[in-house]
Amino acid sequence: MDLGIDGRIALVTGASKGLGLGIAKALAAEGARVAMASRSQERIEAAAAEVPGGRGFVHDNADVDGADRLIGAVHDELGPVEILVVNTGGPPAGDPLSFTREQWEAAYRSLVLTPMALIERAAPAMRERGWGRIVNVSSYAVREPIPYLMLSNAHRSATLAAFKTLARQLAGDGITLNTVLAGMIATDRLIELGGGSRETVEENAHEQVPAGRLGRVEEFAAAAAFLCSDAASYVTGAALAVDGGLLRSA
Repeated sequence: MDLGIDGRIALVTGASKGLGLGIAKALAAEGARVAMASRSQERIEAAAAEVPGGRGFVHDNADVDGADRLIGAVHDELGPVEILVVNTGGPPAGDPLSFTREQWEAAYRSLVLTPMALIERAAPAMRERGWGRIVNVSSYAVREPIPYLMLSNAHRSATLAAFKTLARQLAGDGITLNTVLAGMIATDRLIELGGGSRETVEENAHEQVPAGRLGRVEEFAAAAAFLCSDAASYVTGAALAVDGGLLRSA
């Protein structure tokens, strides 16, 4: 299926590995010119080398003020951002009542404030052109909270609500905003949360996921790439679960 994004300029944050890197590869395969951001210059340069035409940029999701610099740098090197994929690493796990005020504030900056800052900076150029795609990489935990992921549960849910609000505001400008909810996708982050054993995580997926297995990064990335497409022009404000049937809620 031709997604109609050949030549479009895309920015993917958190793109040095995992879901972000997978999405960058999927967009590049459709002909998009992909800017990839991560806080580590070494890692993002290595990741960009895996993506045809990929360009690496240094950006820390904890740096809210850095959003303006990142969008400006991509504009100067490639042109105005037409596709924005906001992907942030997960905050620490633990007892729901154990987190410090500093940890709460850090999670809010990276999971809520920085995505909003990126959108605020990128949206005007999208409005001028009458076309834009914004995708938020999130978790099924916004629908069914995970007990030990208190910070993620709270702040990713806030961003989901913000996307729904903005989707209504920007729909008339040809801009869509959608969220992709990751289930048990085979990433380093999932294995880390599962105690560091891929075998254990795979066994858990076999027991818990109706599909009977972990999801592949490529499967998740394909769903995200579709939401960045011309074909998805009438899909906005949606939260698409890529979870093998894991969610029980309607």
